[in-house]
Amino acid sequence: MAAPTTSTSEPAETAKKPWHRQLYFWVLTAIVTGILTGWLWPSAGTALEPVGTTFVSSIKMLITPIVFLTIVAGIGSVDSLGRVGRVGLKSLLYFQAGTLVALLVGLVAVNVFQPGAGVHAHPGDLHLEGDAGQYVKDGQNQDWWHFLTDLVPSSAVGAFAEGNILQVIFFSVLFGIALKAVGPVGEPLVDGIQRLSTVVFKILHYVMLAAPVGAFGAMAYTIGKYGISTLTSLGQLIGLFYGTSAFFVIVVLGAVTAALRINIFRLLRYLREEFVLVLGTSSSESALPRLMVKLEGLGIRRDIVGLTVPTGYSFNLDGSSIYLSLAAVYIAQATDTPLSIGQQLGLLAVMILTSKGSGGITGAGFIALAATLSTVGTVPAAGIMLIFGIDKFMSECRALTNLAGNAVATLVVARWEKVLDTAHVVSVLRTGKPDPLPEPEPRPAAEPSAGPPAQLASKV
Repeated sequence: MAAPTTSTSEPAETAKKPWHRQLYFWVLTAIVTGILTGWLWPSAGTALEPVGTTFVSSIKMLITPIVFLTIVAGIGSVDSLGRVGRVGLKSLLYFQAGTLVALLVGLVAVNVFQPGAGVHAHPGDLHLEGDAGQYVKDGQNQDWWHFLTDLVPSSAVGAFAEGNILQVIFFSVLFGIALKAVGPVGEPLVDGIQRLSTVVFKILHYVMLAAPVGAFGAMAYTIGKYGISTLTSLGQLIGLFYGTSAFFVIVVLGAVTAALRINIFRLLRYLREEFVLVLGTSSSESALPRLMVKLEGLGIRRDIVGLTVPTGYSFNLDGSSIYLSLAAVYIAQATDTPLSIGQQLGLLAVMILTSKGSGGITGAGFIALAATLSTVGTVPAAGIMLIFGIDKFMSECRALTNLAGNAVATLVVARWEKVLDTAHVVSVLRTGKPDPLPEPEPRPAAEPSAGPPAQLASKV
């Protein structure tokens, strides 16, 4: 007998609490307190860096086991391995389309508003140093096809130890397929994995109790180190990026959800705790486990959530795509580097490849940007020093947009698989209380031919 579904128990309990006892309220309070602390006492705010990084590390500690358990349990519960292949292929097709649209939106916005015009920075006066120099070096050594060669881990244990989500997905899919292929022999293991998931999600619940403390430390450090003045010095670029990202979420993703007969604002409200958590920690990974729980709470099948969301964290980075096109053309404008429409489309073509497979890597946005500029060669890579100081503030918007994009992607894939119960989703979004539909029972394996147990075992 399968273990009871428990992945949505904690959010369901949260939805019944009054607003002043819910997680998002305390995280928002912690963010405001952190901003004030970093602004009024910068040295104290900078000293709080370990508080924020420790909380984010505790979340990352659980990401790889949750991804593994969710994918394996999802594949183990499907009635056909062909369905797993269809879900994966449809996810990748949607991710590619989403990336292209996000890049185009960023490209149009930066050409219309031209935030870099009038800066007149001379490339020879820009010197790469510190972390920025290292990111450019990493980007120059990164080929466009790196995500393919990095897909296969050198060891299964190493993928989990390094927290490489893409490699964990690869191993998890192979493990799940093999578990499904062995039939009745693997059923007890599938049941055990489902029960183990219950324990891991309970650990996640305990870790999330410290979310306000982690958000306070992360925000105090950011403001204390970089200062509010950093926001005003390049405010036009920051404002354009946030405005473009909001347009993408509300208009572009809103149109996608409208086609599914789902209200984008209700979906965003349903995920408010996850958005606030990302805002406080500047990391979309911190909300990955809870996002999977919430999407299952909309009645989306576990195998679809387990394959689409983790893969989307490497291949469906809408916010990062907007940032790439906007930042690359901004640098060209700021350094008076003329770019024709054809050259900008060439940049876009390279970005489609360099933006993939970088989820969860420190400085991933800068590495992808440097890799793009180094590959094309028309825009000076040293120009990233112009925006390096505000990257911390822009990373929050990238993470928020990525989160929204992956939530919508999961709904789309579920619709393509014809298993999206729109009425159920709308009902959950109205009440705000996750209510997962029961997972379909896997088809019974064919009865083995009569024979001694030893013969059956030899066949297996």
